[in-house]
Amino acid sequence: MERAELEAKVLEMVAASFKKDAADLTTETSFKDDLGGASVQMVALVSEIENELDAVLMLADASACATIGDLIDLIEEEM
Repeated sequence: MERAELEAKVLEMVAASFKKDAADLTTETSFKDDLGGASVQMVALVSEIENELDAVLMLADASACATIGDLIDLIEEEM
């Protein structure tokens, strides 16, 4: 999967999990500062990523990501 395609897919999943508009999100969007960083939403997001992208992520690793871009980098490493 191309990086741009992965970014678009992850941005959509983050938007759905955090109930935001995907158009308002970028790879620079901060989970803590911009999205509120709720752990319940991160659990749902990690589950969706695993189901949709066949990438196995540790919740602790995903939760340690500061931005959506960091999460995409992590997903790329696991794919």
